[in-house]
Amino acid sequence: MSTATVNDGERRGKTGKVSPEPALWGLVGNTPLIPLDASPVFPRPSPSLLLKAEWLNPGGSVKDRAALFILRDGIARGELPDKRLLDASSGNTAIAYAMLGAAAGIGVTVCVPRNASAERQALLDAYGAEVVLTDPLEGSDGAIREARRLAARRPDRFWYADQYNHPANPRAHYVTTAEELWRQTGGRITHLVAGLGTTGTLMGTGRRLKELNARIEVVAVQPDGPFHGLEGLKHLDTAIVPGIYDPELVDWTEFVATVAAERILTARDRPRPPATALVVVIAPDSGARYLSEYRRLREEDAS
Repeated sequence: MSTATVNDGERRGKTGKVSPEPALWGLVGNTPLIPLDASPVFPRPSPSLLLKAEWLNPGGSVKDRAALFILRDGIARGELPDKRLLDASSGNTAIAYAMLGAAAGIGVTVCVPRNASAERQALLDAYGAEVVLTDPLEGSDGAIREARRLAARRPDRFWYADQYNHPANPRAHYVTTAEELWRQTGGRITHLVAGLGTTGTLMGTGRRLKELNARIEVVAVQPDGPFHGLEGLKHLDTAIVPGIYDPELVDWTEFVATVAAERILTARDRPRPPATALVVVIAPDSGARYLSEYRRLREEDAS
């Protein structure tokens, strides 16, 4: 799929008429970097660690970036707003589509696993999205299959955005996230760390950063198995691999288990960048959308 072009700040429908983008759309991106203090857990000096605070996007997650670029593409193609945008999501992209779409009068239909947190489902309802809940045991892959089925059945009603294969997804990060990190670190970034879901964040940001400095290392994080409980992330060996994923771009991958994630990341024997490194970790959201799940798991542990 190629990407059509609309200039930032404007949108064009089938009539060819250009209209201004909603002001809300202009608030996406330019999130701050937050330095994290050195941890006493490590016996030797740790590298400088910075967190890219993507929860400060208007929709509360990194997915605002990809959703915005995909919406722009749909408008440039003349598909939106006449049709409804249709896509599969574990939750955050769905929320971004719904929020940005509502601001522009674009209908949004999203296929989401039924076990998406209560907070995510409430936000989708508040933004007026049409939600199709899918089998939680099939995860995001089940949502993808349902979205494909709906798109094939009603091409007159839906424009299937397909974030897992849409080039506008990594392009959003190539154009915005990478340039922000390069500017914010004064070109001193040495390592980029991000989780793999659609893979768009790591692919777009990593590709552009390596163009700016080929020595920058790109580190992927994914679950260590198919039944992991890490919302939004994919275990690529057992999942539908996104078409936008390029394994050659990744320097190394960290595999983490749900309950062992904290222990793994703080283990003393884990290989770590030198103390002179400057590591940037993409924080996709604040975690506030999972508090109900945290409470549920605590109650289950206590019973």
